[in-house]
Amino acid sequence: MQHDFDVDLRRFESPDELRTFPKGRLEIVRIGSRVVARASYEPGWKWSEHVGPIVGSEWCDLEHVGMVLSGTATCAFRDGPTIELVEGSLFWIPATPHDSWVVGDRPYVSLHLMGADEYARPMD
Repeated sequence: MQHDFDVDLRRFESPDELRTFPKGRLEIVRIGSRVVARASYEPGWKWSEHVGPIVGSEWCDLEHVGMVLSGTATCAFRDGPTIELVEGSLFWIPATPHDSWVVGDRPYVSLHLMGADEYARPMD
């Protein structure tokens, strides 16, 4: 039986784009009409210290949808709560100014289904 469609199988080990920054990296894969990414951060990583200077901002203001694959991180909103992201958690972070950092001595790895295309993109 012949079908009139293509299937695209990809792996993060061969990303379309790799964005690196101190204590972290973002592996970006464009698949179908979507952009997904795997973010990996070492202990001691903090968005405002390691990504903020790259994008020229003190706070991240991107919307994120994803899942924590391993480790723990904290997300702190400028004008609101601080939440903990733990292994297995699905998360939605609104496009409200926030900072984030790795908690503990284990690397933090998360899958990003929204917000990956603009994340850690250097300012023009």
